[in-house]
This record gives sequence, C-alpha cells and structure tokens, in this order.
Amino acid sequence: MARKKGRDISGWLVVDKPAGVTSTAVVGKVRWALDAKKAGHAGTLDPAATGVLAIALGEATKTVPYITDALKCYRFTVRLGATTNTDDAEGEVIQTSDLRPTDAEITAALPAFIGDIQQVPPQFSAVKVDGQRAYALARAGEEMELAARDLWVESLDLVARPNADTLELEMVCGKGGYVRAIARDLGAALGCLGHVLALRRVWSGPFDAEDGISMDELDRLARTPELDALVLPLEVGLSDLSELKATAEGAARLRNGNAGMVLASDVEFGDEAWASYQGQPIAVGIYKSGELHPSRVFNL
Repeated sequence: MARKKGRDISGWLVVDKPAGVTSTAVVGKVRWALDAKKAGHAGTLDPAATGVLAIALGEATKTVPYITDALKCYRFTVRLGATTNTDDAEGEVIQTSDLRPTDAEITAALPAFIGDIQQVPPQFSAVKVDGQRAYALARAGEEMELAARDLWVESLDLVARPNADTLELEMVCGKGGYVRAIARDLGAALGCLGHVLALRRVWSGPFDAEDGISMDELDRLARTPELDALVLPLEVGLSDLSELKATAEGAARLRNGNAGMVLASDVEFGDEAWASYQGQPIAVGIYKSGELHPSRVFNL
C-alpha cells in the first residue's frame, strides 16, 4: 500500500470557517497548506455555518475525542414564522405561522431547553439510520422517525431581537447538539414555528474563533514557516485533563504502551490524565497508585 505523502507534523490549527464550504474541504485545504501527512477535524460544522473548526494534525488526532466532548458555544439567528424541511434557511418551507411571541414569552420558554434535555436530530443530519446517513434518505424523500438523544445544555440566552421575525440566541452545550433542532423545537414550543437563519461556533473547548485563521490567510501562508508557527501544541487539546510528570523510567514504559510511574499531583485514583516528560506529551490514560495506565500513546 502506498504511504501517505506529507510531513509528520503534530498539533492543532484553528480555522475560522466561512459559510459555503464543508468541514471536510477545510481539512483537505489545511492538510495541503501544511503539507501534513495526517489531519482531521474535531466536530463538523454545516456548510452554511461559520466559526471554530479545530483541525488536528498528526498525533493530535488522538486527542480529538477530548475536544468533541468539550463544551461549545454557538451564536445563532432564528427566523420565526416558518419551519423548513432542513430546519435552516437552506431548506423548503413546509409550514408557516403569523403568530409572534413577545420577548417575555421567549425568555420564559428558554429554561425548558437548559440542563439535561432530549433532542430529536433534524431529518437532514449525519445520524445513521440502518447504516445510511439520515440526510441521504431525506434527500431521497424519505421521512424518518429519528430517536431522541441526550444533550447537556449549559446555557441558552436571548441576546437580541432585531425585529418581530428574528431572534439572536447564544447556547453553550455539550457533545452532539443540533442548533437547528433547538430553533425548530423552540419555535414549536412558542407556537410560532422557527428555523436557523445563521449559525456561528464562537468557541469549542480551548479554541476560539477570534484566534482562528481565515481561508484567505491559509492560502496566503500555505507552505511557509509563518503558517507552521500558528500550529498549536498537541497538549492544547488536553486542557480539560490534568498533566502528570513522568519519571525517566516511567516515560520509557509509557512509550511502549505499559503503565509508567508519574510524580504525584492532585489527581485521584481512576482519574483520566496525561503524562509528559521533559516538556513532551507522552500518553493519555488512567491514574492508579502512582502510575499512568495509557489508553493513547503519542509518537512524537
């Protein structure tokens, strides 16, 4: 089998994704611009959405689950008075309403969407149904009964009401949330219907859209040391976990996938943590009695 061409470069590049491009296309562009052997993203954004798309390079791809599991913040605009088959402005209007709630009614409806909630994904989503993506079946005209999923919503706030038809909301939520479903369900709860008009991911775990590189800038800096300098260290993706310092012998054992001795810190038995040696991340694993038992080992 032919080896993938490219450099062994590991770390994170934060892109401020523009509307109109797929997350997969952004990954491909970053991989080309950095001449990277391996790249992947931490959490898809719909083509119409903008904002943080964190691209993991090389060994950092092993830390992607820690970013997809982290809290994320979305700023989005909801158009009241209509539902669409895609729950956003890209789809066909399937129902309309002349009802328009007051600001007070909207604010009163929001707490029902905060905390541990159940959410049915949009028909046009990447959820798998009998081995096929829901959006593929939806495009073929099939209607599906999609199962509700658990979602943790940390906060949901009304930020602005530019006019009677439009709301601006901000939501902080956990893994697997569909902003389009929030717009759909809030519109249904208010009796006025609704869909997403615009969506921006403001931050995702430790990554902020304001720090992201634009696609134009990515083109301009492609294959230059200036772009390399924007790549963040692999361990930024582990910011929710405690760092443990490995001993020299512990580091050698961990690199071979075995439990290795680490210096005591504030972690408790059974906690997930990551180990470093001489400033270099070595492994992620579970801390038990003075040792880290690795689940992922970094080959840096």
